[in-house]
Amino acid sequence: MRQKIPIIFDRFIYLLIILNLISMVIESEPDISNELRGFLRVFEYFSIAVFSVEYIYRTIVSIKAKTSYNLSFFGLIDLFSILPFFFSRALGFDGRFVRVFRLFRISRILKLGRFSRSFELLGRGIYNVKKELYITFFIAFIMLFFSASGIYYLENPDQPEAFSSITESFWWAVSSLTGVGFEEIFPKTFGGKLFGTIISLIGLGVVAVPTGIVSASFVELLEENKKK
Repeated sequence: MRQKIPIIFDRFIYLLIILNLISMVIESEPDISNELRGFLRVFEYFSIAVFSVEYIYRTIVSIKAKTSYNLSFFGLIDLFSILPFFFSRALGFDGRFVRVFRLFRISRILKLGRFSRSFELLGRGIYNVKKELYITFFIAFIMLFFSASGIYYLENPDQPEAFSSITESFWWAVSSLTGVGFEEIFPKTFGGKLFGTIISLIGLGVVAVPTGIVSASFVELLEENKKK
């Protein structure tokens, strides 16, 4: 029975995290009734109380097991998801925007069952190719700077408001390299359109290269794991 209690507690926390995300979505609606808004506020207090107890409980277990839960990724996310609530009450500022940290808490659900092993392998795969990723991200930054600078000098004379500076042009550069694109900001001159086309084509490689590096490393680890 002692072994089942932590599992039941964990699954209750996972359910509460999902309900909190639903609550955040509902609370953002401007037309909800005052009764529902009041219920969501009570649910917020209940959730903070449970998450606080959970954080204290995991801290105690961590101390007994001599592990570093408080400084781990999930430990920091757990702390940041409750701390703003107490700061906002003590200091009187609106800390609702920091509730977005609870979105990260849902990643703990992935630790259940077989997902934990997969993410462990993915983490090892990324770590094994970290040098290659550093070089790739450095090249991506150079391309980003080159794209922002190029489009600024090509489009600024015709669109001084849209491309007012190199820093403002970074938004266009990011969207072009990632393939997202902004309908409001786009080149109008022939040189800008040609430059934008080339940057978009290069962007396919910039996005694909790190994905391919990580995928190859992950597949290699999966093959090694199957042989064991």
